[in-house]
Amino acid sequence: MKTEIQFTRYERARILGARALQIAMNAPLLIKIKQDDLERIHFDALKIAEIELESGALPISIKKPMPIKKELKLKRVVAKKLSDEQTQSKEFDEEKEIHEQGEIMELATPSDEMEEESSGDESGEYE
Repeated sequence: MKTEIQFTRYERARILGARALQIAMNAPLLIKIKQDDLERIHFDALKIAEIELESGALPISIKKPMPIKKELKLKRVVAKKLSDEQTQSKEFDEEKEIHEQGEIMELATPSDEMEEESSGDESGEYE
């Protein structure tokens, strides 16, 4: 039981184009076509290539590699729950590190900014 190979339109176009080029360069025909039939198709290389493809006489094959199928088992990830004490101690440790590094800066109040501007006016320096 022989199954018929079905080509995509791109594969078909590639095969017909390659074979039509060979025929146009005076390659021998792979099937016998009567002179009357050749005259009817006006000796068109593309039509001759199509006739050869439909008859199954072309020794051209297409490799269609199939993707490799991988079957992997999924791994479960177990999430650890921290108790409330551990969470609180962790937050406390983080705050302590921030204070030690001196990364917390006090926010300037509008009254502080006013005092700085007035002190600059008294000294006579302008920016």
